[in-house]
Amino acid sequence: MKPAKFEYHAPSTLDEAIALLVRYGGDAKVLAGGQSLVPLLNFRLARPAALVDLNRIRALAYIRDENGLVRFGAMTRQRTIEFSPVVARRLPLLREATRWVGHLPIRSRGTIGGSIAHADPSAEYPAVLTALDGEVVARGPKGERTLAPAALFETYLTTTLAADEVLTEVRLPAMPEGAGWAFEEFARRHGDFAIVGVAAALWRGGGRVTARLATAGAGPVPRRLSECEQILERDGLGDAAIEAAARRASELVEPDTDLHASADYRRHLAGVLTARALRRARETARG
Repeated sequence: MKPAKFEYHAPSTLDEAIALLVRYGGDAKVLAGGQSLVPLLNFRLARPAALVDLNRIRALAYIRDENGLVRFGAMTRQRTIEFSPVVARRLPLLREATRWVGHLPIRSRGTIGGSIAHADPSAEYPAVLTALDGEVVARGPKGERTLAPAALFETYLTTTLAADEVLTEVRLPAMPEGAGWAFEEFARRHGDFAIVGVAAALWRGGGRVTARLATAGAGPVPRRLSECEQILERDGLGDAAIEAAARRASELVEPDTDLHASADYRRHLAGVLTARALRRARETARG
């Protein structure tokens, strides 16, 4: 199929892009990598009056390591993240998650900001953002605001971003030296969206364990598994603690049934993948 008729704009500055969104009063869509939006247009599931293409706004593509934060311009390509030395050193969990994203052509066009703003709960980047306590920056005609994952994601494919706002930056705290990490997911075929995925990070310091866990595909938004983290921080990283955390993960998630998997199957996968991710994270952790 072909998309419904729309007007096309390619601004060269962020201010121009925001002005265009204001002009269309909620009836325009932002085009980043287009890997999710273009199929929706082709199937006429989205029928905007206009597209505002951000690809000529060079100021939105960067990776900066500053004051314990790694900052990503929203238009930074997933392929750039996959091979960034900064990401490999400071955010190995994000690097591993990136390798699960689709196929090479998708990663070559897809952007970190586009993936997060699209808010598919099965996507990898929202889960990493949630696990690592990241935040995003959005800018609109009323100024700039910063949003944590819990304040950003509302439900399936829905965020709290206003129709005249642009997600401009993603900020992730750098992982401590010696941290362990793993991203595990299950899909029917390589490159398909995950039926369930789990992001895990672990590190030791001051005689205690710190754990970070979040799911993808196990509910309408990525889920932070705080109770599972508490089990590990209390009981350590032995096999018994990992199994207890995995069982609790199956109990905490609230998935829906769809044509890909039943809710019960997704709950089972959440437990299996949590245990698998924690064991691999334990192996890669140092100290």
